[in-house]
Amino acid sequence: MPQAIVMTEYGGPEVLRGQIVDPGTPGPGELRVRQTAIGVNFHDVYVRTGLYKTLSLPGIPGIEAAGVVTAAGRDTDGFAPGDRIAYVTSSYGAYAEERILPAALALRLPDALGDVAAASILLKGMTACMLLQHVHQVRPGQTVLVHAAAGGVGQLLCRWATHLGATVIGTVGSEEKARIARACGANHVILYRSEDFVARVREITAGEGVDVAYDSVGRDTFLGSLDCLAYLGKLVNFGQSSGPVDPLAPSRLAARSNALFRPILFHYVRGRAALEAVAGATFQAIAEGVLRPDPALQLPLAEAGKAHSALEGRQAPGPIVLVPDAG
Repeated sequence: MPQAIVMTEYGGPEVLRGQIVDPGTPGPGELRVRQTAIGVNFHDVYVRTGLYKTLSLPGIPGIEAAGVVTAAGRDTDGFAPGDRIAYVTSSYGAYAEERILPAALALRLPDALGDVAAASILLKGMTACMLLQHVHQVRPGQTVLVHAAAGGVGQLLCRWATHLGATVIGTVGSEEKARIARACGANHVILYRSEDFVARVREITAGEGVDVAYDSVGRDTFLGSLDCLAYLGKLVNFGQSSGPVDPLAPSRLAARSNALFRPILFHYVRGRAALEAVAGATFQAIAEGVLRPDPALQLPLAEAGKAHSALEGRQAPGPIVLVPDAG
C-alpha cells in the first residue's frame, strides 16, 4: 500500500511521520497519480510549524509535485494513464507516493523537462512569472529591487527581470550569496548586514528609487523597501521569512503615491486559462534558458523531516526534492 507523510500536530520536523494511505479510485474530473518527485518549500515549513494554519489536521502537507497518471475518471480533459504531469495546489496532499488530483490542476510536462527538475522549479517559476508579469509588468529600463536575491525565488526574479531589460538591485546576507546573485544577473548587490540598503538604493538610483520592490523577507525589510520606492512605485510583499509585517497606515503610502501588494499565486491561477497561461510562460522561460533548474538534493519521502531540517538550516545549496522511490 502507498505511503504518505501525515501530520497530526504542529511542531518540529519530527511531526512528519509516514503512514499507509489508500488514495482510492478517481471520480469524475479526477486523476490518480503516482508521484515521482515532490517539491519541498518554505511554505511547507510554515504549515508544519503552525505559522500557517491552512492544513486541516490530520493532513498530508505539500503543495507541488510531478508524477505519472495511473487512472483517470470521467471528464478529465483528455488526460490518460501514462501522461507525465506536474501541479501546484493550495489544497495540499503532495507528500505522498500516490494521490487523487483534480484534473483541473494537472499540467502536462514538456518532454525535455525531467520530473525532479519540474518539482524543484515549478512553484518558484510560476511565482516569479506572477510577480514579474501580472502583479507588476516589468519593462525594459525599469529598476527593480529583489530581497533575498540568492534564494530560490530571488534567483529566478533576478534572471527573468534581467532578461526583460530591467536593472536589478539585489540584497543578500553574505559574499557567497552576492556571487550567486551576480551570476543570476543582478546589476548591483547590497550586503544588507553591513550596508544600509535604503541608502545604497538611493545612491544607485540617484535618488529616484525603484519601480518595484519584491520583498519576501517581511518584518525586517518592509518599511525600508517602502522607502526605496520611486514615485508610483510598487511594494510587493510575498513572504515573511523574518516574521509578519506590522499593521500599516494607508497614509504611509502617500509620500510618493505608492502601492502595496500581498499576492498569493493560487489567486492568480484560479481558472484553467489563467493556470495554463502562467505555467506556459514558465515552461517557455525554462525551455529558453531564462530560468534554469538547479541540481536538487534528493531525499526519500520517508525522510521529509530531514528535508525540512536541511531547508531551515540552509544546508542544501539548491532546491530539495522528495523522491518516493529513493532509499
